[in-house]
Amino acid sequence: MDQKASAKVLVLDFGAQYGQLIARRVRDLNVYSEIVPCDISADEIREMNASALILSGGPASVYAEDAPSIDPAIFDLGLPVLGFCYGHQTIAVELGGTVGHTEKGEYGAAGLHVAGGALFEDTPAEQTVWMSHRDAVTEVPSGFTVTASTDICPVAAMECAERNIYTTQFHPEVKHS
Repeated sequence: MDQKASAKVLVLDFGAQYGQLIARRVRDLNVYSEIVPCDISADEIREMNASALILSGGPASVYAEDAPSIDPAIFDLGLPVLGFCYGHQTIAVELGGTVGHTEKGEYGAAGLHVAGGALFEDTPAEQTVWMSHRDAVTEVPSGFTVTASTDICPVAAMECAERNIYTTQFHPEVKHS
């Protein structure tokens, strides 16, 4: 059986305006994707036979009283995880890192300085990305490395290759078609 045909990517929705587009881009790669609530349990993910997880962005601050959260046990499932924006920040907090409120927000095009990492393999060391944040990861969790930064955001991307977890503060390019 074709590995792509049997793969299932779950997009955990934190209220991102791009959640539908992220799921569609996964489908464009001939991989089944489904949007699920961010508070889905690790047991439910296991029952759905997911192959990978994407944690979307969202408008909340991870430290807000009513901030959406995730079941930390999802990180023990051994699935590849990709987090964007709020997903990036919630992964950092859940796994022992910290997020802080930056002195200056970053909105729109930003210059990305790539330090390496699997997500940036064969890409330029200097890139332009789309940022929309005031909070930012200030300390990465144990086992993670910083793979990209901007002049305002010291942890624009991070990864823990051993656990197959990759995150970016910036939004993926999701062109409307």
